[in-house]
Amino acid sequence: MKESTASQFLRLTLSAIIMAVICAMASASRPDQKPRKAPKQGRITLRHADNLRFDQSVMNGAQRLSGNVVLEHAGMVMHCDSALLYELSQTFDAFGHVRLNQGDTLSLTGNRLHYDGETQIAEMRENVTLTHRAQRLTTDSLNYDRLYHTGYYFDGGELFDGPNSLSSDWGEYHTDTRRASFNFNVQLTSPRFRLLTDTLHYDTQTKWAEVLGKSNIISASDRIYTEHGFYNTDTENVRLLDRSQAFSGSRTMEGDTLLYDKRTGTMEAIGHACCLDTTNRNLLTADYARYNELSGEAFATGRALARDFSQGDGKDTLYVHADTLRMFTLNLGTDSVYRSLHAYFHARAYRSDLQAVADSLVFSTRTRRLTLYRDPILWSENRQIVGEEINAFLNDSTLDSVYVDRQALMAEQVDSTHFNQVASNQMRTYFSQGEVRENQALGNVMVVNFPLEKDSLILYQNYVETSRARMFMAERKLQRIWTPASHCYFYPLGLAPEERTRLAGFEWFDYIRPVSPDDVFQWRPKRAGSELKPSLRRQAPLQKL
Repeated sequence: MKESTASQFLRLTLSAIIMAVICAMASASRPDQKPRKAPKQGRITLRHADNLRFDQSVMNGAQRLSGNVVLEHAGMVMHCDSALLYELSQTFDAFGHVRLNQGDTLSLTGNRLHYDGETQIAEMRENVTLTHRAQRLTTDSLNYDRLYHTGYYFDGGELFDGPNSLSSDWGEYHTDTRRASFNFNVQLTSPRFRLLTDTLHYDTQTKWAEVLGKSNIISASDRIYTEHGFYNTDTENVRLLDRSQAFSGSRTMEGDTLLYDKRTGTMEAIGHACCLDTTNRNLLTADYARYNELSGEAFATGRALARDFSQGDGKDTLYVHADTLRMFTLNLGTDSVYRSLHAYFHARAYRSDLQAVADSLVFSTRTRRLTLYRDPILWSENRQIVGEEINAFLNDSTLDSVYVDRQALMAEQVDSTHFNQVASNQMRTYFSQGEVRENQALGNVMVVNFPLEKDSLILYQNYVETSRARMFMAERKLQRIWTPASHCYFYPLGLAPEERTRLAGFEWFDYIRPVSPDDVFQWRPKRAGSELKPSLRRQAPLQKL
């Protein structure tokens, strides 16, 4: 008599149960059984299936499950349309609308799944999505290691973390630490920036991303280049190592280490710091530098050096060094923006046609004025100017004029032993194409002059005392002097009194003068006793009770 379909199904089910019991007893009775790779978490359990078929000779003894299949193992629940369950190896293959859930924080979906209950590795394929709390990872092939709480893909994938998305060719995500690593063609995108790199480690809790290899962070017109750095996708704070660069409009900042705080707009460069502004044509270098993009203020110290590029070819670059440099940006965000550089202390400056030394100085890019304070000295070719305060006005390529206030003394070297000298309370010197064309001296004027004969010989000297003088020059020679009532003296060479040959306070400070851009770093003070003593200026009268 032919067996009914219901009888066949009942017989196959009973056979499967008997075989499972026999295999379990045999496994338990073998003392030489190899230990499992994972801690014992129980066997894979079939919780539901609309249909079950089993034939030991077909499909390597797999149970064929279909229709609302639900399997469970060690706290994991898997749903699918159909599955092959291998009792002996404790593995299964799932097909169609596969969904794996672990607790209420982790889910893994896809079209196909192979799961090994011994290693607890789930291999999901086709349209894969791993969701963990607020993070979602999509790919086409993903392996999830339940023992190490790690999901990794190797054929391209993308992680979504709120408004941020990270894509790469290879990546892994740790559900226990909520950290992710990405390699090859990595791209991190948010509404505010885009990050391109080769290797990236990302913490979804702290929002800090670490990049390794050639990396670019792009935000509007700003760009950061680094080969090792840390970037916070929430606050946009940055920590960059290994000689990184930051570009913002016409400004570039570089250093061994860069720190950036988006909230305050402050960027710091530590070690071989370099700040370049192509619009204002200046460069600031130092051991440490700080720049605020909101206020336009820069600060530098430790071999601090500011360069002002007056000409495109750099021939007339002004080099300024001091213990500390501060640069202020005025009229920021307007067409009339300009910079003011403050240098203190031990300030030294060098340009091909101009050199200066002072305790401190200020240079304005708007007025092109260089102001020297406290015992300053200014040199131009064979001329030296000292005073209590010196203001030098620069053209793009030459020195335009020099104003000296209080105890002004200009000296011009004629030869190794003779110097033309002009001393006064105030002095105004005007230049034309780098040559002195007029010198004006005001108040208590004293002049020492050694005229040159046609054969460049010196035969006599002049000495003049007056209240005001205008001296006109041409081809580096004195053409004429205009003065009101004055006392003039002529002496044969070598017969003038010492006080009328070298004026009070005169000394030739060639040993202090900067001779090259690198020489501005070498501070050399005046000889003891030759320092300029400041004159007493007007003070409020003391009141006595």
